[in-house]
This record gives sequence, structure tokens and C-alpha cells, in this order.
Amino acid sequence: MDPERPLASWIGSDRLEDRVVPTLTLILRTPGCSWRRCRMCSYRHEQHGTLEEAERLVRGQLAWVENEHGGREYDYVKVFSSGSLLDPGEVPPPALDAIGDAFRGKTLLVESRPEFVDRERVAGLAARVDTGRSANPVQVAIGLETTNDMVREKSIDKGFSFSMYLNAVREARAAGARVKAYLLHKPLFLTESEALMDMERSITDVSPHADLISMNPCTVQRNTELERHWRQGAYRPPYLWSVLSILLGAQRHVSADPLGGGRRRGPHNCGACDREIVDAIRSYSLEADRSRLVEAMAIPCDCKREWEFVLEHERPYCLPLTR
Repeated sequence: MDPERPLASWIGSDRLEDRVVPTLTLILRTPGCSWRRCRMCSYRHEQHGTLEEAERLVRGQLAWVENEHGGREYDYVKVFSSGSLLDPGEVPPPALDAIGDAFRGKTLLVESRPEFVDRERVAGLAARVDTGRSANPVQVAIGLETTNDMVREKSIDKGFSFSMYLNAVREARAAGARVKAYLLHKPLFLTESEALMDMERSITDVSPHADLISMNPCTVQRNTELERHWRQGAYRPPYLWSVLSILLGAQRHVSADPLGGGRRRGPHNCGACDREIVDAIRSYSLEADRSRLVEAMAIPCDCKREWEFVLEHERPYCLPLTR
């Protein structure tokens, strides 16, 4: 692999300030996540170069992006790495400055763990991006996963608390940035019912503290602790019926992209109704048209009765009841 080519890059569509806009998404190669313990994450295995090489590595990837996508129109840029873009031990300040300069005039989203969200760092990035086109040119995305500290610690091993997330929100907003919360639906060790209720509570609890919320139905990634449990028959990804139920019950717009939807490693039902439901969820995430969710929930598939049985009868000591 070319070390100065991003792990992934593509132009698609996303919802930005109630509009659907063309979006450039990048996953950059960096020295890697400083935590590397989350039970479901395979990105912790992505480590490229040293901190001393990180600036050159990032600038090389940005040059590749300009050459590959420079002539295409997009308004929104989402930049990820295997860890935190705001961690100076992963992305040194000159490299972060280069990211801001490369996407000046766009709305820029960067992902970070909460301990690295510093108002001066975020304000410096915003100053490089800002041309006056947007009141909030930078968005800071944080993988909160759940507002329940016990679930985040025991089921995910995320290594921070909800209070740390709230402090990061204050730091980001003090710098004029918006905050996006990523929530994880059905981490390890939760029944289908427990996972559904945890996500409903988390959306309610985080709503005052997040400008945007994205729910990620869990997918089994390779070379993870989650995969080991899944192979042993001790874990099943969430039902798409649960995803629909959570989105329909939310009192605000929550986006969701069921990666691997309809496949054994991703959120799935029986196979017969999966594609139609996945399409409805993705359409709702972009257009915020709740009628698509209502229509999907009304699909007359027999597996809905299976899902309802699992919600009622599955217990922690005998999960999962189905595959």
C-alpha cells in the first residue's frame, strides 16, 4: 500500500444544516490510536509511521487527495484516523494545521476522544478553515457510544466517562465548534432489549449536549474481541427492527448508517426484509423523512415476531437466542 494514500477516501452525500450536500470522507494513515483497547474496533491495528514522520505522512495524503478529488465539488469534509485527529501525539500541530488549510472554506468534521478536545486547538483549526461561509466551520465528533458509564467501561472498554464527554463539549463549543455524538447500538454483553433501552436512554440524555447524533448499529469487525465472541456464538448484531424502533422513538433526528446491514456480521433480520429496511434507514438519515421509517416498520415479515420474542425472553445468561 502507498503510505501517502489515505486508508480510504470517497465522495458521497451527507446531511448538513438541513441540506443534503456532497461530502468528502477521508480515513488518514497516522501513527495510530493512543488507547487501542475498544472491544469492537479493528482500527487499533492501523499504525503507520512514527510521530516524527506523521506531518510528512499527512501532507503526502492531503496532496494525494487534492490530485484525486481536487476538481470535484463538495461542501462537507469528514476526516477520520484510527484514533484522534486532535491528539498531538498522533497528529502533530503542523499536520493538523495542514488539514485545516487543505479544506479552507468547507465545513470540516474531525473525530477525537474527549481528552484531546482543547478549545485553543479547536479554535486554531477553525481559524484556518473559516472564510465566513459558515457560522460553525468545524464540527468535533466524539465516539461517546453510550451515556451509561458502566456499559461504556464493561462492554466497550472506552476509557472515559460521560463527565469527560461533557467537558469536551464545553471546550468545543467555547471554540465555536458544533459537536457530534456517535452512539454504539448493541455492544458486547447486552441482550437485544437491554441494548435497545440503553440506546433510547442515551439519545435522550445526550440530546442537550450534542448538536448532531449518529447511531452506529454494531458491526463485527475482524481481529477484535467482539469477533471472538461472535465466532463462539456469544454475540449477535442487532436486529434492524430494533434500529427502526429506536429511530422512530427518538424525539429528534438521529442519523444511522447500518454498515454491513443484512449480513451476518452486520445488523440484520432474516434476509428477506433487510435490504428494504436498510434503504429506508439510509434515506431517513439523509432526508429526515419519518414516513420512510413508518413504512419500513410496517413491512409484513414473519421475522418481526421472532424479534418481539427475543426482546421479551432473551436473558444475559442465555444470549443470544438467535443468530
